[in-house]
Amino acid sequence: MKDLMGKAIWDYHHNEDPEDLQTETSISELDELPVDYLFRTFEEMNALEQKALESSYGKVLDIGAGAGSHSLYLQDIRNLDVVALDISPKSIQVCQIRGIKKAVCENMLDFSGETFDTILLLMNGTGIFGSLAEIDNYLQKLHLLLNDNGQVLIDSTDILYMFDRDEDGGVYIPAEGYYGELDYIVHYKGESEDPIKWLYLDFETLKNAAENNGFNIEKVMQDEDAYLAKLMKK
Repeated sequence: MKDLMGKAIWDYHHNEDPEDLQTETSISELDELPVDYLFRTFEEMNALEQKALESSYGKVLDIGAGAGSHSLYLQDIRNLDVVALDISPKSIQVCQIRGIKKAVCENMLDFSGETFDTILLLMNGTGIFGSLAEIDNYLQKLHLLLNDNGQVLIDSTDILYMFDRDEDGGVYIPAEGYYGELDYIVHYKGESEDPIKWLYLDFETLKNAAENNGFNIEKVMQDEDAYLAKLMKK
């Protein structure tokens, strides 16, 4: 991993000639991702993120923390005990520089030793699962990391709307695999990461997987094709 996302976050924070990130997927063309989007204040975040942060309680694990904006709000405004977790070394360095007291560079599947009351996976949190084949591994890990009365708050988007429809409203989707399994590529300053697997889940598919792995689940909020879900141990 070249850590291009982390490099962009580092450059922006240190004002070292930052440029916008570029992203693309196996079903979408090149798109601009302004780096300052990763440094948004609570007021600038979308409704799903705000709802998740307002609903957080106790000891919190922020998975995929990025530049740390969610963690900072919970730590500094909500006065919660937060661990920011990300696989990006540069991002975690920026989290530490920004004042996050506990910031860890590690894959969530390898992270252990603590349990939490709230676990956050935001900004298409299901993406980290990669594919349907890996969902059970991740949900079982979340189950281990969660306290008995805790909650997992996770968001995603049903991307069915991105596929063509026929005159009768039928949707043309790939014959093989699940339509939310995408290849995701990040570009920054002329460099490109290797494609990673990224998963967008419709709510019913997440619901079935969660219930099969020891969770009760409810949809907390819907915002057009995106939603926020809460998972709790059965």
